[in-house]
Amino acid sequence: MAKTFDFYFDFGSLASYLAHTQLPKMCAQTGASATLLPMLLGGVFQATGNASPMSVPAKGRYVFIDFKRFADTYGVPLNTNPYFPIITTTLMRGVTALQMRGDPQMQKYIDTVFHAIWVDALNMNDAAVLAQTLTKAGFDAAALIAMATEQATKDQLKAVTMRAVERGVFGAPTFFVGEQMFWGQDRIEQVVAALQA
Repeated sequence: MAKTFDFYFDFGSLASYLAHTQLPKMCAQTGASATLLPMLLGGVFQATGNASPMSVPAKGRYVFIDFKRFADTYGVPLNTNPYFPIITTTLMRGVTALQMRGDPQMQKYIDTVFHAIWVDALNMNDAAVLAQTLTKAGFDAAALIAMATEQATKDQLKAVTMRAVERGVFGAPTFFVGEQMFWGQDRIEQVVAALQA
């Protein structure tokens, strides 16, 4: 039976972006496939009492420096986003809607949104910027946003978020290999080791 691992993420999490860039390498190294689980990090924080490291100014300043070091190590681009925090509810509903439909464009959507926030530093809180970004990437922005607002989509995203909390998730990204939980993009090597065990 092929190995799989779960990957809980939110577009507003810089650490999720970094982990996302390493998923292909992780899968190639282990022969495993990733089960992508979009969740609302704000909902997780609310349910667990956790908070963004950006809520502590000194920590917030350091976190970006730390993540930039990881980005440089990975050889991937990373820029500060002056519009942070990005309210990702619509963005996460978008990927949920595509996933529910088994849409082959889902991965392209994920790549597009992560790149827009953490490389191009766009204001994805702005509906016009969001629509323009999706259109430029070849999506029917109006149709996708309409799918994102459907009640079934909202319910699914909420259900995945609540299931994450039930499993012990308190931040993003979070990986699971079976029931082993690994929090943070700096635990990638441990995830790989667990998959290879």
